[in-house]
Amino acid sequence: MFDGIYFEFPQIAFVFLLFILCAKLCKMRLPSIYFPHTSSFLKNSVAVSKPLFFLKWIGIVMMIVALMSPVKDEKYELEPKEGYDIALILDTSESMKAEGFDANNQRLNRFDVVKSIVSDFIAKRKNDNIGLVVFGAFSFIASPLTYDENILNKIVSQLYIGMAGKYTALNTSLAQSVNLLKMSKSKTKIAILLTDGYSTPEIDKIPLAVAVEMVKKEGIKVYPIGIGMAHEYNREVLQKIANESGGVAFSASSANELKEIYRKIDELEKSEIKGESFSYAKYYYQFPLFISLLSLMLYIYLRNKRGYA
Repeated sequence: MFDGIYFEFPQIAFVFLLFILCAKLCKMRLPSIYFPHTSSFLKNSVAVSKPLFFLKWIGIVMMIVALMSPVKDEKYELEPKEGYDIALILDTSESMKAEGFDANNQRLNRFDVVKSIVSDFIAKRKNDNIGLVVFGAFSFIASPLTYDENILNKIVSQLYIGMAGKYTALNTSLAQSVNLLKMSKSKTKIAILLTDGYSTPEIDKIPLAVAVEMVKKEGIKVYPIGIGMAHEYNREVLQKIANESGGVAFSASSANELKEIYRKIDELEKSEIKGESFSYAKYYYQFPLFISLLSLMLYIYLRNKRGYA
């Protein structure tokens, strides 16, 4: 319990010397009156004065110790996370309305299927710091990096088709993922880009080469995923993004294939993200203060009861 305790104001210990000097040099002078047959009285006086002496000095010492402020630094460290900083980039353009992507439920549109699979992926990556980027005609960060999967999945559930416009600004979404991940201190940063269409040149103002260069400069590994029929998205662009960033390009024509892709990504090697540590000062002055007050109160009580100073 007392390991690591130190005094915040150790210099106050010098006050104890003042009490000792005062006890030696500042004795009270009383008029002397002679009483015969005082030997028995002196014996009782000595017997009583010993506990009084002890109580008085215990009170003084403990009061000084309390003023010195005994304190102990309690250190806490949040558990380090082993995982990635991940940007999930999701296409919410009008083309995501297409149905039939899930063989088990033909009426579901692509985006509903994607949201379900992405939510499952998030739930499995408990140690990852994940953020969301949504794009259509423009892109924005729907969620900053967070370890809270519940908040993240709640945000995913509220996404809808067309919320970022009906066209596809693929290159801009890559640049937006850089904004999301650039403050990260993780050794490994990845982006999982999911789309089902071609970039719209009139809308997408950032050239592909510029977006790829931004990603490479930040050290982000991109895993592009094209969903739907092979002619519906630009496989060459997705392959170029993967090659330039050190990632792997994937294609999924069904919900089952998309689940398998996210399962493969889930098996990626982990990298360490440092945990946070902090400490706070725990004070113990109340214990010697309590002993001091108790001793002095008992001292005053016994002195008044016995009639000894």
